[in-house]
Amino acid sequence: MKFISGCSLLGAGLAIISIAGSGIGIGILFAGFLTALSNRPDLEEKLFGYLILGFALTEAVALLGLMVSMVILFSK
Repeated sequence: MKFISGCSLLGAGLAIISIAGSGIGIGILFAGFLTALSNRPDLEEKLFGYLILGFALTEAVALLGLMVSMVILFSK
């Protein structure tokens, strides 16, 4: 029983790694946005739309990882 409990804690911890990856992805996304904006300021509205879409999709990955870890921890 202790082995299964330990493995579930390990699995929940591994699922939380997606939050770190999401943070890195959001940083890369905003860096790319600022680089593109400095090169082509006339495309600000279009680039901002892409930025928001990318941010939402990247954040969804983090929330999915958080949800999976909570399901692992609190299911019996």
